[in-house]
Amino acid sequence: MEDYKDLIATAQSQTGLTDFGSGSFREGLERLVKALNTEAKLNATGDYALRDRILLYLRQRLMVEDWYRRHPEIGDEEIREPLFGVSLPRTGSTALSFLLSSDPDIRYLRVWESSQPCPPPSTVEGPDPRRGVAASATEESLKDSKRTPSGIDGAMECQDLMALDFKSQIFQAMAQIPSYADWELEADHTETYLYEKRVLKLLQWGEPTKPWRLKAPSHLLYLDALDTAFPDARFVMTHRDPTDVMLSVATVYADIIEKFTDDVDYHYIGELNVRCWSEGMRRAIAFRERGNDARFYDIHFRAMQRDPLGEVRGLYEWLGQDVSPAFADAMTAWWESNQQAERMTKPDPSKFGLDFDQVRAQFADYLKHMETWAPFSETAA
Repeated sequence: MEDYKDLIATAQSQTGLTDFGSGSFREGLERLVKALNTEAKLNATGDYALRDRILLYLRQRLMVEDWYRRHPEIGDEEIREPLFGVSLPRTGSTALSFLLSSDPDIRYLRVWESSQPCPPPSTVEGPDPRRGVAASATEESLKDSKRTPSGIDGAMECQDLMALDFKSQIFQAMAQIPSYADWELEADHTETYLYEKRVLKLLQWGEPTKPWRLKAPSHLLYLDALDTAFPDARFVMTHRDPTDVMLSVATVYADIIEKFTDDVDYHYIGELNVRCWSEGMRRAIAFRERGNDARFYDIHFRAMQRDPLGEVRGLYEWLGQDVSPAFADAMTAWWESNQQAERMTKPDPSKFGLDFDQVRAQFADYLKHMETWAPFSETAA
């Protein structure tokens, strides 16, 4: 694909807009495009889809700034006490986010507005044309993949909002871009989260104010930056054996990347995820131990599987809120219709170069903390 500067010019031409706001997105965009062109070995589908996705984010950022220019009062919106899911991937966190989205008294990031926050939903009359329609070629390519629970109004992770600053793990889940992944792991995400907050205000504008329920596994890596942008946030963390997690998330990455390249390095995918998520858990433990532990509520994966409504009730009691009958009924209906959604055939871990003894060693400190944070007994009532 063309140089990042040409992509910027293309997005400006497509929208007739020029103002991207803060320039914090430019370094990530430049590094991403260079890595896609020199490392990813994209096939024709991948080149088209990733280019299309980048242009989507650039256009949306231009539109966000245009809405703020015309309606500066959007900035007066307040995001109060959001709840962030900050778990390792493949720990039941997506199922939890769908259960929480069943609450009519909260606000969550809907799948159709995640990558297209503009126009603000409150300004759309009648059925929203984004609802149920693929926003880009990447979504079209992946629409038949059954990796997680889904639905036309499903709860989406924060990755698309973070991608507006071009610091998001969504890109390394689509392409083999080690230089970008290394940089993104260490990059300062303060501006990323401040921009996410800017977009959440836009999405909330003109609608009844409700508490936000948000999630993304990568928040584990950047809790200090997240805390800077959302100092009154609270966190829910789901837990699972990291060997199950690493094999599952590597399988998900491979399922996506295989569509966009004909030269998949499965050992790279395994190593990337072990390195990334073990570091994320180390940072999360350190954040919790710096006086933030009381801001976390913990749920074991198997406890969620055994009694999902009971776990959500416990979370809501911790939040000081009630589970209404309508909320409970909606959760029951969703769970009964989605129990099979996260099951997948597990490949041989050697495909990804995964040695489970070595994985457990990387997560040794986390395994000790998990026994305290989310104790679970198979025989408990």
